[in-house]
Amino acid sequence: MSQQLKDILYKVSLVSTKGNMEVEITQLTFDSRNVSEGAAFIAIQGTQVDGHAYIEKAITKGAKAIVCEHLPENLKEGITYVQVVNASRSMGLMAANFYDHPSDKIKIVAVTGTNGKTTTVTLLHQLYTELGYSAGLISTVENKIKEEIIPASHTTPDTISINELLVKMLEEGCTHCFMEASSHAIVQERTAGLKFAGALFTNLSHDHLDYHGDFDHYIKAKKKLFDELPKDAFALVNADDKRGLVMLQNSKARHYTFALKYPADFKARIIDNSIQGLEMDLDGKSVWFRLTGEFNAYNLLGVLGIAQLLGENEEEVLRQLSMLKGAVGRFDLLVQNGITAIIDYAHTPDALENVLKTIQKLRTGTETLITVVGCGGNRDVTKRPIMAKIACKFSNKVILTSDNPRDEEPMAIIKDMEAGLSPIDQRKVLSIEDRKSAIKTACHLLQPGDIVLIAGKGHETYQEIKGVKHPFDDKKIVSELLKLLFKD
Repeated sequence: MSQQLKDILYKVSLVSTKGNMEVEITQLTFDSRNVSEGAAFIAIQGTQVDGHAYIEKAITKGAKAIVCEHLPENLKEGITYVQVVNASRSMGLMAANFYDHPSDKIKIVAVTGTNGKTTTVTLLHQLYTELGYSAGLISTVENKIKEEIIPASHTTPDTISINELLVKMLEEGCTHCFMEASSHAIVQERTAGLKFAGALFTNLSHDHLDYHGDFDHYIKAKKKLFDELPKDAFALVNADDKRGLVMLQNSKARHYTFALKYPADFKARIIDNSIQGLEMDLDGKSVWFRLTGEFNAYNLLGVLGIAQLLGENEEEVLRQLSMLKGAVGRFDLLVQNGITAIIDYAHTPDALENVLKTIQKLRTGTETLITVVGCGGNRDVTKRPIMAKIACKFSNKVILTSDNPRDEEPMAIIKDMEAGLSPIDQRKVLSIEDRKSAIKTACHLLQPGDIVLIAGKGHETYQEIKGVKHPFDDKKIVSELLKLLFKD
């Protein structure tokens, strides 16, 4: 595959150019380690690394064109330099041009919000597979082309990787793609150059303020996705979230809402919520689903709305939805020897409260609920004491422990969490640095009929410590411990 540079730069905002604009480009990359002969190297100024520092290395490895925001002092003979306004956005537009606009040929729906993104896109992929379509998935847990799993390293990949994935999806006959759009990705222009058939907003709560700085910037990050939707796309938002209608302001797309509480285009009411599943009333029709909890009622309603806006038959969609199980590590139930273990990715205050409130509604009141929870290192510090307080509010006992400490000291993170505890809360809390020991202690405290929530990691099968990912699977560990403890 090759194209002339001038064609790849279509619609890119240029500042200046130096050299041959008709040079043939065989590869796009922003990673100097991956440069091959004939590449265009795009110098991205990231949060950790500035690509401008690797321009010389890229040229040495065979790059024929350099796309950057700041031209180097010394320009090499025979190399084309393109100065752009925004290198990240330019990369998205260039990738779309280079790969012949694959997003124009497949219906892409983006899902954004603090909680519910993974479950929503996973349900959509499962639903459309059951409806007989070939569909693609781009999520936190995994990327999929039909049923082929491609490991995911980011919630939303870079724009070159997304376009490469879309090309492969088209080659495999995919007609739809459902993708998570994180706030980081939207701000970093990882959705630039993509044409969306529609977008869904789930909710907004306390998260990623370490990156965005404040809540206002976090809201604007999510809103940017809706601001850039084309006229022929749809924008579907949760009307029960006070920021839902904010997302629709200035959006050219067709506006739709879904809700459990307020009037909306897609409305439902929970009839029954149990450990076995949800029963909901939808326009006078009673439908039972395998998923549990109010938060999943919103996820299911959002999926139903998207499917109908894409032209699917409501009755067939509901029939298929009623049989689906949702995403791995999202309210993942394990019942063993009379103990109910729930593994959930809840890593924000709102998500943790949603899960604990759901458990509260399912309890008889006689059983003990133990919550094991930690907070990630190198992430939003302000949510740590809030999460500890929430865990105590809804649990009989709480064990504070490590999540992914990354470059921070685990006990320092736990101390931040402990700062949110009242003297009464402190009586029900244990702090255990080692996550496996924390889970083991929780299991030792359980009696048949009790419930343990292991929160924070969900689908993750590793623990990241000082830059190294160590194998760690919450569900596997709690299952093994419960077998050992109750084998007699």
